[in-house]
Amino acid sequence: MRLLQTFRFDATDELVFERAAASGEWAVPGTFAFAQDSEATLVGKRLQAFRSGFLGLESFGWSTFAIVASIEADLFERLVARLAEHFVACYGAPDIEAALPVARQELEFASSLCDHPIHTVIAVERELTEEGIRERFRRIRRPEDPLHARIWEVVPEEEA
Repeated sequence: MRLLQTFRFDATDELVFERAAASGEWAVPGTFAFAQDSEATLVGKRLQAFRSGFLGLESFGWSTFAIVASIEADLFERLVARLAEHFVACYGAPDIEAALPVARQELEFASSLCDHPIHTVIAVERELTEEGIRERFRRIRRPEDPLHARIWEVVPEEEA
């Protein structure tokens, strides 16, 4: 079984999101977090999370990138329960029993995005349209050849 995990190339997420997910958290697209938003409420760091964020399931923070990772079935089930609890605590679900099928659907959707080799980097792009939220997922390909030449290198002091 496969699922998304948050991934960082650098510390940018700490600057652009209100709450950044740590690298390595299990993740879902998290589009549900914006279901009640409008152009008026999608501003600043919330807008950045809307446009390009994956929701980490440990911190419930955001990550610009996710990677495809292998997950055990029992851990997947624990994540379903964790997300259901989050739905009750933060989104007004009446109880865990009502939230569980919705949480499972969200995690199964995230898993369906993982039809790529392990460690493949995935990005999301969202926009608000008249019909609702439209999202596109894309695989970030690593270039075969460097696009630029290295112009500097960090050298430890003892070697300088």
